[in-house]
Amino acid sequence: MAMKIRLARGGSKKRPFYRVVAADSRMPRDGRFIEKLGTYNPLLPKDSEERVKLDMERVQYWLDQGAQPSDRVARFLEASGTLAKTERANPQKAEPGQKAKDRAEEKAAKAAEAAEAPAEAPAEEAAAEE
Repeated sequence: MAMKIRLARGGSKKRPFYRVVAADSRMPRDGRFIEKLGTYNPLLPKDSEERVKLDMERVQYWLDQGAQPSDRVARFLEASGTLAKTERANPQKAEPGQKAKDRAEEKAAKAAEAAEAPAEAPAEEAAAEE
């Protein structure tokens, strides 16, 4: 039986609340689970101790039994120091497109030209006055 440590959603519409559970990977997200291991309340502030609560002894037991944590639960365990941090493939969606890069280069070039032009103008005026 392939075990997972994952989140099961509870709470009402637009008010999420999650239970951290150990479940068979073939069961539905909010369906049957073997054991409740903790809770996660995303509505609380990030620095709140009540946001993520885990029974670390039971989590460690299930990890020793071969249970695989989901991505979100793995992040919780990394934050608590139970799992080693892993590199993740970060998508490049936040990187600007080619046109935006070109516009930024043009703007930087114009700013550089504008910065050079006033510096030259006073020198020319001083030479013309003499």
